[in-house]
Amino acid sequence: MERVTQLGYIALSVSDLDAWAKFGTEVLGLQLEKDDGPALRFRMDEYSQRLLVYPEGNDDLQTIGWEVPDARAMAALHDQLADAGVEVEQASAAEAKDRRVAGLTRFSDPSGIACELYHGAQIAFERPFHSPRAISNFVTDDQGLGHVVIAVDDAEKSLVFYRDVLGLRESDFITFSRGKHEMAMTFMHCNPRHHSLAFMEAPLPRRLHHIMLQVDSLDDVGSTYSLCSQHGIELASTLGRHTNDHMVSFYMKSPSGFEIEYGWGARTIDDATWKVQTHRSPSIWGHERQARG
Repeated sequence: MERVTQLGYIALSVSDLDAWAKFGTEVLGLQLEKDDGPALRFRMDEYSQRLLVYPEGNDDLQTIGWEVPDARAMAALHDQLADAGVEVEQASAAEAKDRRVAGLTRFSDPSGIACELYHGAQIAFERPFHSPRAISNFVTDDQGLGHVVIAVDDAEKSLVFYRDVLGLRESDFITFSRGKHEMAMTFMHCNPRHHSLAFMEAPLPRRLHHIMLQVDSLDDVGSTYSLCSQHGIELASTLGRHTNDHMVSFYMKSPSGFEIEYGWGARTIDDATWKVQTHRSPSIWGHERQARG
């Protein structure tokens, strides 16, 4: 079967574009690309955009962009989606141009979450990524943007869809208690990154729980942790280390209410030797959840 190769971009719909422009650059350390349109386009590597922020007021996920190697692979995945009974829409040339890709296909997952397949992303080697903050590089390359965690309607249907139709592989599962609720999470990968996607059945106020950005230095995590206090950014959890990917990270509240995980040091997956695991705690230490403000 044909498989997606990375989480290429995420598009968000937000209510406060100015707050996101400041948060994305001054706190997250992303580079804001100049653009004549209404969206904010953030870079974190040689890709001309990784995070797209549109002023549409929903404060939630707009779409998830999955990369494939070329037009042939996208056509094969189009057929896999159609064979699975998924309605697939070929985007127009103008829509592909807005996403800065050569080809674009749209569809929805079993929960109705908008997804896109693309190939031929615009790369800007002539304009190297430059963070507005004094931080090292983000960890991307063949691992993609980072990861996204979403709330789904049916975890089993979502597992079948992302595994058997889009070709992601199971990484592991975490089941744990949070207050009165028993949480069950599924983690999936499509390249060496431990997970590009995770999901859970949960009564959350929005589809998007968090986006993870990984930096190349533990000091970058620490300096960003301190910046949250300086900029009045609410923490969602303290520093901690996860059981499954071993990431050292913390969670902050974005201007839209969903969370951003900022981390370092995650282990990677070799499919030739990896064995699916089950964990009963999300963290080895830390990650204490903070009271909601």
